[in-house]
Amino acid sequence: MFKILLIDRCHFTRTGFEAWLNHSGLFPGSYVVTGLNNLFLAREHILQWKPTLVIADLHGFKQDIHHFQQLSSLLKACETLPFILLQSGEEPEMANYLGQFPVWSCLLKNAELEQLATVINDALTSCASIEIPQIAAPLLTRQEEKVLTLWMDGASNQKIASHLSINGKTVYTYKRNIRMKLHMDTRFSPFLSLQEVEN
Repeated sequence: MFKILLIDRCHFTRTGFEAWLNHSGLFPGSYVVTGLNNLFLAREHILQWKPTLVIADLHGFKQDIHHFQQLSSLLKACETLPFILLQSGEEPEMANYLGQFPVWSCLLKNAELEQLATVINDALTSCASIEIPQIAAPLLTRQEEKVLTLWMDGASNQKIASHLSINGKTVYTYKRNIRMKLHMDTRFSPFLSLQEVEN
């Protein structure tokens, strides 16, 4: 399962990107997408969660920083990952500063979706053969990962409880913890099919 971290100030970009990635059919495999709108939390999330890919609009945070050097701790945390800049604007000074760091690709937000999909697929393909270090601490426990896998397959709480031989209330607690750890904004799962969302 690929883990993608989207750092963007705009709520609609974060939720739209998650829906596009999970429902467009342009990406093989399964994905967990976490969206954050805080640079400090993003750095901590990168260090703890160990995403496969980071996509960020740093231009959107321009008002929050006094100097571009404040981005260095975040960018250094991404040095071993494919890092895609999906910027909402162009700033020559910022572009010069970001040029010091390894960036997989730099696109503007108005780029064609097919072009963005190609860049994302290339970045994820490059990661597919990289072995995850044994010392990396997972964000989710093994039991939470089992619950998440069944949840993504559309299993009900009762079915998950039955399959894992646990109480239905325990499944609810696991789901709550998963939503908190993955920073899901609502009780609704981003893994639901479009028909389930409409019901």
